[in-house]
Amino acid sequence: MGTIDYSYPTTTNMEDCPRVAVPPPRPFFESLKMSLKETFFPDDPLRQFKNQPPSWRFILGMQYFLPFLEWAPRYSLSFLKADLIAGITIASLAIPQGISYAKLANLPPILGLYSSFVPPLVYAMMGSSRDLAIGTVAVGSLLMASMLNREVNAMENPRLYLHLALTATFFAGVLEAGLGFLRLGFIVDFLSHATIVGFMGGAATVVCLQQLKGILGLDHFTHDTDLVSVMRSIFSQTHQWRWESVVLGCCFLFFLLLTRYFSKRKPKFFWISAMAPLTSVILGSVLVYLTHAERHGVQVIGHLKKGLNPPSVENLAFGSPYLMTAIKTGIVTGVIVLAEGIAAGRSFAMLKNYHIDGNKEMIAFGMMNILGSCTSCYLTTGPFSRSAVNYNAGCKTAASNVVMATAVMITLLFLTPLFHYTPLVVLSSIIISAMLGLIDYEAAIHLWKIDKFDFVVCMSAYIGVVFGNIEIGLVIAVALSVLRVLLFVARPKTMILGNIPNSKFYRSVEQYPRAQTIPGILILEIGAPIYFANAGYLRERISRWIDEEEDKLKSSGEIDLLYVILDMGAVGSIDTSGISMLEEVKKNIDRRELKLVLANPGGELMKKLDRSKFIETLGREWIHMTVGEAVGACNFTLHSRKPQARKSDESETWSDNNV
Repeated sequence: MGTIDYSYPTTTNMEDCPRVAVPPPRPFFESLKMSLKETFFPDDPLRQFKNQPPSWRFILGMQYFLPFLEWAPRYSLSFLKADLIAGITIASLAIPQGISYAKLANLPPILGLYSSFVPPLVYAMMGSSRDLAIGTVAVGSLLMASMLNREVNAMENPRLYLHLALTATFFAGVLEAGLGFLRLGFIVDFLSHATIVGFMGGAATVVCLQQLKGILGLDHFTHDTDLVSVMRSIFSQTHQWRWESVVLGCCFLFFLLLTRYFSKRKPKFFWISAMAPLTSVILGSVLVYLTHAERHGVQVIGHLKKGLNPPSVENLAFGSPYLMTAIKTGIVTGVIVLAEGIAAGRSFAMLKNYHIDGNKEMIAFGMMNILGSCTSCYLTTGPFSRSAVNYNAGCKTAASNVVMATAVMITLLFLTPLFHYTPLVVLSSIIISAMLGLIDYEAAIHLWKIDKFDFVVCMSAYIGVVFGNIEIGLVIAVALSVLRVLLFVARPKTMILGNIPNSKFYRSVEQYPRAQTIPGILILEIGAPIYFANAGYLRERISRWIDEEEDKLKSSGEIDLLYVILDMGAVGSIDTSGISMLEEVKKNIDRRELKLVLANPGGELMKKLDRSKFIETLGREWIHMTVGEAVGACNFTLHSRKPQARKSDESETWSDNNV
C-alpha cells in the first residue's frame, strides 16, 4: 500500500458530474405495500394470476394449493412405470422403518405403518416436490419420546401417552401450515446448515445409543438420552446382556452396512440397500419362527392389528392437563422435521433443476400432519434417506408416494400378522444403520476448513445433544446462530479503501495490498445497513479510523488529513439511530476541522437523509455518485485552496481518466 498524488480535474469536469438524486416520494400505503410484499412475497406468487380471466384464475388457484392438478393432466405411461418402481422400492424401506421409528417414539408399532399410509396421500396432492418420500423420521420420533416421557411414562400410561403424541402431531401440523399460509418460512432459516449438521449428527448418535437396549436384549433402560446416563444404564446391567440378541443384532447390522457400502460404490445397485431392511425383517422373522428364539430372550414385535387407520379425532387431548406439554412438543418437533423436509426437497430439486415453493411445502407438511393426527398417524415429514432412495429409483412425480401408500395399505389389510415374529433387535439394527448416515463428519471437516465459527456452532449442537439432551443441543445451536446474526448486524465490517493503480476502482487496501491511498483523504467503506444495534459501534470505529490515520500521517510527515469519504454503497437502509450517528460523526469531524463526504448512497438512504435535513446540513455538493467522483471533488477543492506542496518527484501522476 502506498500514497500517490493526483492531477486535479477542471472546474468544467466537476460541474459535469451528475448529482445523487433523492427518489420521488411515495404515498405511505404504497410504501407499506411494497415493504410487506418484499418481506412476505419475495417470489411474487400472485404474478401468474395477472391478466387472466376469472375462470382461469380459479384453476390456477386450485393448482397452487393442489399441485397435483398441474402435473396430473400431463401424466404418461412412462411416468407411471417409473413411479411404480420407485414407489415399491421406497415401500420396502418404509414398512420396516415405520415400525422401527414408532418403537423409537415409544408408540405402538402399527402407528408407524399408519403414518406411511395417509400422510403420503395428502402430500401427493399438496406437495410441490417430485422426489420427497413421506414418512416418519428417527430424530423426530426420539425428540417426541424425550419430551413427552418427562411428563407421562409410556409404559405406565400408554393410552395417555398415545393421545399426547397425536395431539403434539396436530399442533406440529398447525404450526407448519400456519408458517406457510402466513409466509413466515424464513423463520426456519434460523436453523443454519451448521446447526442442522451438528444437531442431526448428535441426534443420530443418541438414537444409536438408545438402540443398544435392543441389541443387548435389555428389558429395562434409562429414559435419559445423554451419553453418561446411557453408558451407566448399559454397564450396570451387564449380567442381563443376552448373547443371542448381540449375535443376531451384529450380524444384521453388518449385513445392512455392507449393502449400503456396496450401493454407495455402485449407485446403479441402489435397490440392494433399499431392499436390505425388509430383507432383514423377513430373514429375522423366519429365523425366530424356526428356532423359537423368542423363548430364549429374543424379544419380538408381537401382535399387529389388521385394518386401515382408525379415526383418532376423539383421542386429541385438548382438555388434558398436559396440553401445554403437547403444544411445546409439537412446536419443537414440528420445526425440526420441517427444516429436514424442506432441506431434502430443495436438495433434490436442485439436482433435477426444478423449483419448489417453500411455503407450499410448509402448507403440505402441515395439512398432512393435521389430517394424520386425526387418522392415528404421528409426526411425518420427507426424510432425506428415504427421499434419496426415491430419487435414485427414478421417480418422476409425487405419485410414487401414492404407490408406496398403496403397498402399505395392502400390508395393513393382509400382511400384518407376518410381522408377529419380527425380532426387535432387527429393528434396532435397521435404525442404527440408517442413523450412521446422518453423522456427517465430512461436512464438519468442511466447516472447519471454511468457517471456524460455523464449526463451533456445529460442534456445540452435537455436544449439547450427546452430553445434555436434544432440547439443550437445539437451544445452544440456535442461540449461537442468532448470536452470529446479531454480531453481523451489531459489528459490521468497515475498511479503508485505496485506488487500484491505472484504474478507476477503489478497493480494500487489506484485500489489495497494491491499492494506494490518497494524500489528505481517508476513504472508509461501511459494509452493512446502519441500525440502532450498530450505530454506536460505527461511531466509535469511524473515530478510531480517523485517529489512526492522523497519527500515521503525523509520524510520516505527509500532508495533513483533510477529508473523510464514507462509501455508503453497502448501506441498504438506515434508521433514526443511524441518522443520529451520522450527525454526531459530522460534528466530530467538523471539530477536527475536517470535511465529511458521502459516496454512492442508495435511494432508501437518500430518502431518509433528505427527510431528516441531513443533506442540507452536510451540503449536497458533498454527496457523490462514486468514490472516484468524491476523490476528484476533494482534490479539486484542495488544489483551489493551494494546499501544501505536493511531492511530485516521489510519486506517480494520475490522469483524468482515473477518476
